[in-house]
Parts: sequence; C-alpha cells; structure tokens
Amino acid sequence: MKIAIIHNREALSLKVADELKNLLQTSTHQMDQENPDLVISIGGDGTLLSAFHLYSHKLEHVRFLGVHTGHLGFYTDWRDYELKELVDSLCSQTDQTVSYPLLDVTIHYRNEKPTQHFLALNESTLRRNSQTLEADVYIKDELFEKFRGDGLSVATPTGSTAYNKSIGGAVLHPRINAMQLTEIASLNNRVFRTLGSPIVLSPTEWVVLELPDKKQAASYMITIDQFSMEHSEVEKIVYKIAEERIHFASYRHTHFWRRVRDSFIGEVEN
Repeated sequence: MKIAIIHNREALSLKVADELKNLLQTSTHQMDQENPDLVISIGGDGTLLSAFHLYSHKLEHVRFLGVHTGHLGFYTDWRDYELKELVDSLCSQTDQTVSYPLLDVTIHYRNEKPTQHFLALNESTLRRNSQTLEADVYIKDELFEKFRGDGLSVATPTGSTAYNKSIGGAVLHPRINAMQLTEIASLNNRVFRTLGSPIVLSPTEWVVLELPDKKQAASYMITIDQFSMEHSEVEKIVYKIAEERIHFASYRHTHFWRRVRDSFIGEVEN
C-alpha cells in the first residue's frame, strides 16, 4: 500500500509523524506523497480538512485515516499513542471503507467571468463584509424565501457537528445523503420574513443563492471549509450534493453517535 502522511506543525504532531514513518518503513508499505492509496492525517480535524483538499482531485483512489493529537478529533479514529497498533492493523486486517457525502459548490459571476467550482467536506458559508446579506433563496429553481441577515450556511452531514451546530443547525448522521441550509442571524419583521429554521434537503434537490443585480460591485465573503475567499460580481451560488464522496479507511471506525457524545457531552453516568 502507498501511504502519504499529512500533519500540522505542532511539536507533538511532528514527533508522531516521525514515529509513524519509522514504523511504516519496517512494514510492507511504502511512502508516496504524490499518488497514495491511503492518506494519514496527524493532528486535529483542521489537519484532516487540509488533507482532504490536498487530495480532493483523487477521491476515487484515495482513502483517509486520522490520528488525533489535537483538542478535538471528530474525524480521527486513532490516538497518538496507538501507532504500533495502527501499523499492525494496516498489515493484518482486510481493508474496508466507509464513505460520506460531500458538498458541490459552483460560483457564477457576472460579466462573463468564468465560474469556479469547489468541493467541501464540512460546509460553505456566504456573508457580506460588515453589511447585511441580501439573497434570494431558490430550492430546485423555485423561489423559497428572500433572505436578509448576517449570512447563510450549507453543510454536509459530517459538517453538521461543526459550524452548522453552533448556529442552531441539526446534527445529521453522515450516512444520510443530504445537505443542510441554515440561516445566520436572519432578519424577521413586518418587512422581511424567512423560515428561520434549518432545512434538510434530499439528494434530488439543490439550493441556489441568487444575489441582487443592484449590488454588482458588492464584495462577498465565501468560505469553503476552513478557506475564506472574497469575491465580487457574484451572480449566484449553486449548492448540491456532490457526485464524489470521501472514503475513510475503517480499520477501526468509531460509531458516529459515540463521537458526538465524546466530543460534546463527555462521559454519561448510568
């Protein structure tokens, strides 16, 4: 098996990466950062997100596995002190994978500017810099609401426990092939009215956020997972569930609701 290791710059992660490389060199596997079969992320969830975007063009051939050295490892199944057990499992166990949905994001611009396309593992958000966001929200090309507020977030099920949760979105099991639209501080009064609740959309539905013509020169802040980009002359953004999926190596895959409990609740006494 060809293996790539991606790690953050924290001292513990650097130490763990060196230890893991030494253990892998004594196994039957080989290191390959360019064309790996398995990408091992060492750090926290942010490190795994970085690994995903680094290899997002190879999703059909690459699987991911996380080693936790940070404060919160929602995507990581292994701890930093379990490296020998991890390498042993790579050598001895039958390879299985579990796959989760991704978010497909297409940004359309005015004035014949080329569109941009992205994949998100967690979520994408749309905001205005220090101003109220105005956007017409379409579901399957039918106008659903005229939004006014701080912003809008569209999340995958795996991303439902990230920023989406902090703004009142629901937690979705990642095996549900869906995406979730959540409002960020919407304005609701006699003039403006929105649903005000998170919306879970099926695989056959898509969301279009159409931006008003009168604000062609407006600047918008669009995030794709941990990346923030400032855009102008944006006409609309189209969100849908991607055809691609992320595959995690399930040599030891933690039960999703156990992850949720351990991350947000802790130990529960009987």
